[in-house]
Amino acid sequence: MSTSGRIALVVAALAVAVAAFLIARPGDDEDSKPAAETAPAQTEAQTETETAAEAAPPPRPEVTRIRIEGGQVAGGPKTIEAQQGDTVRIVVSSDAPDELHLHGYDITREAGPGRPARFRFKANAEGAFELESHTAEDAGNDPLVARLLIGPS
Repeated sequence: MSTSGRIALVVAALAVAVAAFLIARPGDDEDSKPAAETAPAQTEAQTETETAAEAAPPPRPEVTRIRIEGGQVAGGPKTIEAQQGDTVRIVVSSDAPDELHLHGYDITREAGPGRPARFRFKANAEGAFELESHTAEDAGNDPLVARLLIGPS
């Protein structure tokens, strides 16, 4: 077979393939489709949206920021409220070295200038818990830094 014959054969095969595609493809008229054919597409779209929502990371828990200046809590002791199962985040900054203790959860952290104490934990115990400064307590001052109130979920 000559080169021009091969080219003609390839062009003819391509034309047959295009014609077969145009004949076999579904029409653009959606009204002619039964409702059962359109429902799966809607369900798939809804599923994709729901999956995307589930895949989104949960929002970061709020951070309660507390500042200790001159051995006193700026603005007075804070009240922090959360629900059982929540992640609680507390950051305590201090202008002097301090040891902080969250009673009930038995978490102790050190704070100091440029080195805040960071508390992050799951609120798995219901009740009222005190965050205290052992440094203030040792100096004979009110040790209360914050009161954590964990309610039922």
